[in-house]
Amino acid sequence: MGKTKRVHTKFLLILLLFAGWFPATAVLTAQSPRQTPLPAPDAASPRRTRLILKDGSYQIVMSYRIVGDRVRYISAERGGAEEEIPSALVDFEATTRWERSHAQPDASQSPGTAPAIDPELLKEEADRAAMTPEVAKDLRLPDLDNVLALDTFRGQPQLVPLPQSDGELNHKTAHNILKAVVNPLSSPHQLVQLKGERSMVQLHVDQPVFYIRLGEAAAPSGSAPLTVDTHGASTAMKENPGDPRASRYVVVRADVRTGSRIVASFKISMLGNVQQDEDLVETSVEVLPGDHWMKLTPRQSLTFGEYALLEVLSDREVNLGVWDFGIHPTAPANRDAILPQPKRPFALSPRRPDQ
Repeated sequence: MGKTKRVHTKFLLILLLFAGWFPATAVLTAQSPRQTPLPAPDAASPRRTRLILKDGSYQIVMSYRIVGDRVRYISAERGGAEEEIPSALVDFEATTRWERSHAQPDASQSPGTAPAIDPELLKEEADRAAMTPEVAKDLRLPDLDNVLALDTFRGQPQLVPLPQSDGELNHKTAHNILKAVVNPLSSPHQLVQLKGERSMVQLHVDQPVFYIRLGEAAAPSGSAPLTVDTHGASTAMKENPGDPRASRYVVVRADVRTGSRIVASFKISMLGNVQQDEDLVETSVEVLPGDHWMKLTPRQSLTFGEYALLEVLSDREVNLGVWDFGIHPTAPANRDAILPQPKRPFALSPRRPDQ
């Protein structure tokens, strides 16, 4: 009898322990956050939304979720890369309002098809891409005011910044105007004298392509007028540059002398002549889509030597602020060159449940 009672007692204890363990397990399961993976971007029907921040800015994302005090999202601007920011920076109310206002169903859309991408977001993405167009595989122009040359070093395309060479110019912007009036029929005379026998920028190809930033790059410098000696030309004044697209651009070979390089005047009236001249090479001009960059392509190859990219403002005026460079196939790499940045393949790394 005593043995039977002990068996019943053990059985009751097991039932009580099981009954107590089951609700606790249910509570823990309910309280533990569900870690669902971020959905991969669908190339056929991509979805875009805005993750609006409290400072008024926003990120264009494909999806996002809240994990603890962080917000993890898939960026639509950076090729589907997974990123995260503190949730305290996100304005969730504004984000929800924007999603609701841009989630109106299309009556003409057949059931089961993916919703169309918001045209406003498509336009913004196109504008952002136009600010940094791709000029070679995985190589994009920077979102800065600059003048760059597309070079190739050891088989790799590179973008090399070209500084504007003149000690009196405002170097806070990459495009200043130091205007000089020249006589198009006069004999050649010195326009610009550059320090050193060799430019700091040495390109390795005989047909480099130049890119000039438009827009803010043409903003006035605000400097006071400056009079310079142009050796027979009339006075020159630093004025508002105006629109770079209204100018013509030529590549002029510099005359290398002891300790300096001389950029001499030329007959502007002869521009457009079919006769080729290795000391003066005209360029073909193309404004890239988006109207942010201008592409200059020399119309003939450049031989070994020192050069300057010169802006011709009119049939009687040139810009004394030139962009100097050299052509030297065996020169070392340029220190400040912008290199290609291949896109990393999209992949989500496994995470622990507590992350």
